[in-house]
Amino acid sequence: MTDKTPRGLQEIGEAAIGRLEAVNTARERALAETRQVVRLCANAIRAIHRAEFDTARELLSQAQTILDALIDELKTQPKIYWSGYVQDSQKEFAEAWITLAIIEGTELPDPDSLRVDDAVFLNGLAEAAGELRRHTLDTIRNGDLSRAERTLSMMDDIYGLLVTVDYPDAVTSGLRRSTDMVRGVLERTRGDLTMSRQQRELTEALERAESVLKQS
Repeated sequence: MTDKTPRGLQEIGEAAIGRLEAVNTARERALAETRQVVRLCANAIRAIHRAEFDTARELLSQAQTILDALIDELKTQPKIYWSGYVQDSQKEFAEAWITLAIIEGTELPDPDSLRVDDAVFLNGLAEAAGELRRHTLDTIRNGDLSRAERTLSMMDDIYGLLVTVDYPDAVTSGLRRSTDMVRGVLERTRGDLTMSRQQRELTEALERAESVLKQS
């Protein structure tokens, strides 16, 4: 053995440590900013259900700015970009935009316009079905069954699309599980709407019968 330190070891070590420091810095920033994006999207969805669409759009614009900057920065850190939590925040972002578009009645965004991966977009679409169920129940409570029917039809279309995606989970980021969730949400919502429509028909029939009795 020799007591001599191999020439260049210090430089090699410092370079490796420097690269790890860069990765760690990118990771810390990504964690903080993706949490902020998730909060903004959650607040946007709450605004959507209150029909505060301008507020929702402003919140999503803020989230878009953060995500765009983060995506550009992480081009040199693919390990961090594909770590999972970045995609989770993008899924929340896609879910919020899709929910806004459907409930407000505007054009649906696509993966390119949102700058998200296709699998992320499709999972966001699946998650949006849960928010559409909430919207449907709200419209049923408000007595607007026609609007509830239209929303249910969109949920059915979403499920019809997702069920055709037949690729391994490694490619779709677990979309099959999300699709199963959509099926359950769709079936429950259809049942709720059917029961509400039957109750309305029964109420209307009773009112007609009462009116006839009063006239006789």
